[in-house]
Amino acid sequence: MDTRGAHAIDTIDDLRRHLQWAIELEHATIPPYLCALYSLDPARNPEAAQVVGTVLAEEMIHLALAANLLNAVGGSPKLDAPELLPAYPHPLPHGDRSVHVHLVPFGPEALELFLRIEQPASVDAPPQDDEYQTIGQFYAAIEAGLRTLCDRLGEENVFSGDPSRQIGEFHLRGGGGEVLPVVDLKSASAALAEIVEQGEGAARTNVWDGDRDVFHPDRDEVAHYYRFQELRLGRRYQTGDTPQSGPTGKEIAIDFDGVLPMRPNPRTADYPEGSPIRVAQEEFNQTYSLVLYLLEQAFNGDPSQMQDAVGAMFGLRKQAMALMKMPTGDGKTTAGPSFEYVPPEQRS
Repeated sequence: MDTRGAHAIDTIDDLRRHLQWAIELEHATIPPYLCALYSLDPARNPEAAQVVGTVLAEEMIHLALAANLLNAVGGSPKLDAPELLPAYPHPLPHGDRSVHVHLVPFGPEALELFLRIEQPASVDAPPQDDEYQTIGQFYAAIEAGLRTLCDRLGEENVFSGDPSRQIGEFHLRGGGGEVLPVVDLKSASAALAEIVEQGEGAARTNVWDGDRDVFHPDRDEVAHYYRFQELRLGRRYQTGDTPQSGPTGKEIAIDFDGVLPMRPNPRTADYPEGSPIRVAQEEFNQTYSLVLYLLEQAFNGDPSQMQDAVGAMFGLRKQAMALMKMPTGDGKTTAGPSFEYVPPEQRS
């Protein structure tokens, strides 16, 4: 396997740049997961909605952890920027260029994308700081860079950020894990481990992520990749299952008739100015750009804005679901949120 990036992060500026990429990576998962979640009728697909909802909540935690890491080394997280919302479809930020992020309703195409995003690294996979094959390899490169810089410059010179900019615990319905303040190499390694293990499982060899299932506290929580495998294969993992065995537990029923048929990769340009769909998409884009603004404020010295950002995200549901019930006119599909960036000077 390509070993580029194994020792590439060797300056503080390079470390900050890669941690900004981590923020962009974690954010890149949110719009497609939101589209899949909003397209599901939770009454007809309660288990699928629960799985996608918990993964989404944990991706928000990963976003906050990436921001904590960047703040800890003296950086400034950027979210209210057009590069956070490139036109869909687009490659996974700074990753394998063959992996393209699409906005699609829940279904086989969405699950294949999610499995590729969350794919675990093999046990012997090297760190990769750019064009990484797996997210785990990217974070391994960041951790290697942190350790190299601490050895060379001293830990106190690497972790030079203002501790007051750290995001602490905040409430997200349905998510496991926790937001860890980052102040030194030990806490940085713990934050990186939280991100990777929730995504691909502990030690790259386990289907479990080390937490307890928030909906079933009597059992361990399955990592993101394996949660999506459960939906793809229609069966739960149970104690004793491994990546090799696959899930052998209870069946999961998926009702594909209980999914709104959103047109893939919606764009406002597909509809005339002033038309109901375009107006609704533009209103959604205004709200989502506000979310990015609030997150940037929260990560840059005003942590109290985090709850406002989370609240605004939950408020997006009504707008998105209204769009997904608006026929496009082709007799087959409905509209959907386009997740297009609105510059600050164009916001209402």
